[in-house]
Amino acid sequence: MVSQLSLGVNLQDTARFDNFLVGHNAALLAQLEQLVEAKSFQFIYLYGRADAGKTHLLRACEYAAQQRSRPQLYCSLAEQQRHAAFLDQLAQVNQGLVCLDDVHQVLGDPVWEESLFHLFNRLREQGGQLLISADVAPAYLPVKLADLASRLAWGLTYQVQPLEDQAQFDALVLRARQRGLALPDEVARYLLTRSPRRLSGLFALLDVLDEASLKEQRKLTIPFVRSALGWAHHREDD
Repeated sequence: MVSQLSLGVNLQDTARFDNFLVGHNAALLAQLEQLVEAKSFQFIYLYGRADAGKTHLLRACEYAAQQRSRPQLYCSLAEQQRHAAFLDQLAQVNQGLVCLDDVHQVLGDPVWEESLFHLFNRLREQGGQLLISADVAPAYLPVKLADLASRLAWGLTYQVQPLEDQAQFDALVLRARQRGLALPDEVARYLLTRSPRRLSGLFALLDVLDEASLKEQRKLTIPFVRSALGWAHHREDD
């Protein structure tokens, strides 16, 4: 029985269905909302490039389940590699919603593969739900245990589509608003055109700017952003 078990990872209530920018993922989002309400076994497998939003979706499912007082577990396997304590707890999971992020990080390890195989079978027998994310489609995973490979090919598989330029802009503005940070449109565009197009990187820049703005009691303008981030002056910004 899972009972709000997060294994040392804090529940991020900012990751919800209603603040996920859908883009081309409407069908996936609808399926995940159904997953949280499911009363019988369901398995959904998500894959996609880094920063496509996989972790947000897993966390949103965890949050939605918690709001419904449903047992839930979230864990990033990128942070739990060869973690004996986690393997022990995983062996106790029988039902509820289990969200395992970055499963590709532990595949190839026979101990992990055996544990994941048994977890899958227990959830199926007990009527739980399983949501897994990885970087590639099931057919391309480096799985050594054939039985686990066949299990991972079951169920629904979705590729999480990354956001296009306008959606990235919207995501940046939304994140700033959630932080209580006034981000003018021209500053958001400036950040988008002069930084790597990865949402995690853009959100990290917001962290830096938020701290700098509070410290210096300055509004976010292009000159201030350029100074706070240590970016060189560009004539076209004038």
